[in-house]
Amino acid sequence: MFVDQVRVYVKAGDGGNGLVAYRREKYVPKGGPAGGDGGNGADIIFEVDEGLNTLMDFRYNRHFKGKRGENGMSKNQHGKNAEPLVIPVPPGTTVMDEDTEEVIADLTTQGQRAIIVHGGRGGRGNSRFATPRNPAPDFAENGEPGEERNIKVELKVIADVGLVGFPSVGKSTFISVVSAAKPKIADYHFTTLSPNLGVVDTEDHRSFVMADLPGLIEGAHAGVGLGHQFLRHVERTRLIVHVIDMASMEGRDPYEDYVKINNELKEYDPSLLKRPQIIAANKMDMPSAKENLVEFKGKLNEDIPIFEISALTKEGLREILFAIADKLDSIPKVSTELEETDKEVVYRYQKEEEPFQISRDDDGAFVLSGAKIEKLFKMTDFARDEAIQRFSRQLRTMGVDDALRKRGAKDGDTIRLLDFEFEFIE
Repeated sequence: MFVDQVRVYVKAGDGGNGLVAYRREKYVPKGGPAGGDGGNGADIIFEVDEGLNTLMDFRYNRHFKGKRGENGMSKNQHGKNAEPLVIPVPPGTTVMDEDTEEVIADLTTQGQRAIIVHGGRGGRGNSRFATPRNPAPDFAENGEPGEERNIKVELKVIADVGLVGFPSVGKSTFISVVSAAKPKIADYHFTTLSPNLGVVDTEDHRSFVMADLPGLIEGAHAGVGLGHQFLRHVERTRLIVHVIDMASMEGRDPYEDYVKINNELKEYDPSLLKRPQIIAANKMDMPSAKENLVEFKGKLNEDIPIFEISALTKEGLREILFAIADKLDSIPKVSTELEETDKEVVYRYQKEEEPFQISRDDDGAFVLSGAKIEKLFKMTDFARDEAIQRFSRQLRTMGVDDALRKRGAKDGDTIRLLDFEFEFIE
């Protein structure tokens, strides 16, 4: 089964907790704190493996969680960092944040890696908090939570040549004849449901990868039919071969087919029309194909090479394959043209996210939320009084107390932060 789009949840490993410990050695009175830091949590990394050609591995496993770092140890020993979780993906994989639609990574070459979510930092042991004022602190940090996010993973087939055209124009037959690919072929109205890749070798020992892409229909750019499932795979091809049923076996006009397909490409991504095209006039062994070709050439105003072929009888295949190979020789491997931009890099000020927000629950309690304050909360060990006092000082420094007063908080009011409740005290 060909899988080219999945939604996945990834959670990096949390950092290990710091340790509260003290030196207890003979002849070393008041040895002081000796709690080590926790290890860092595991990153989750996607790595390109060219042996894969589908996202099938994600079909039955859509949750990935990295290991947490080892806790700190006595004698100031650092906990072990967790090994990153490396997940193989096929070349052509694009990873996007499902919530923000931000592209996290575009993986195209063998061995290329990208960190999708970062593991949490290990918590600091109590020896890190020793000061002349407090030489033996009785608290340590919990590990930082690892990043988590819902991502959308898409596969855009990487091929040199993409075959486009309406269903049943002969694309699958064409690729099955010129390569070792074995797509499903039927003698009834039928469309390919997933891309088929084949390596084509010409007689002069040149080779290229050809993709038989799912058949297009009118309105595909708006998601009609296979829609974006098809158009996604056209983006990475260097050359487009437009296969047209010149015998009009389905009762459609060949020129109208050509115009409609190009219009779908343009509506999806205007830059696709800048890609070089070759027209394969297929089914030339059928009656009326010659007359239709003359009429087609009369309507075609563009200077696009047209090759008469019959995928069924193999006529004209040698000539079109040589033409494809010649064209690819003149096209650079990186075919995506970057938009023209000014050479000067403009840095814009981005307002820092508020460290906390205050809202009210239905029962009148004040609710604190925000990434920064929640992170501090999770890294605090509430089993130790000194840690709680430190957390209170951190909230006061952030301005939480003043903000609560401005919102009307009074002595004895309930304050909530995640699953924790405490009283506001003046």
